[in-house]
Amino acid sequence: MPYITKADRLALDTCSLLDKFLERFNQSTPSEGELNYVITKLLLSTNPKRYADFNKLVGVLECCKLEFYRRAVAVYEDKKIKENGDVY
Repeated sequence: MPYITKADRLALDTCSLLDKFLERFNQSTPSEGELNYVITKLLLSTNPKRYADFNKLVGVLECCKLEFYRRAVAVYEDKKIKENGDVY
């Protein structure tokens, strides 16, 4: 996880892309396709030109995936294990 400064977080959390995206879905959840589209457009906006650029972006996605799993999905799964019992 790229732990950035609080000032940088605030600037990014209030940028127009995030605001518009969250505003668009107000009370609903974006579909997988809509989320994929926004992430893809964000990655392409970095203007990758060489294999190294694309490789970096794939690495960013992989790290985001792993961190999201570690910090959000695993916590959810641990909660469900307590509620329903472990399979193992």
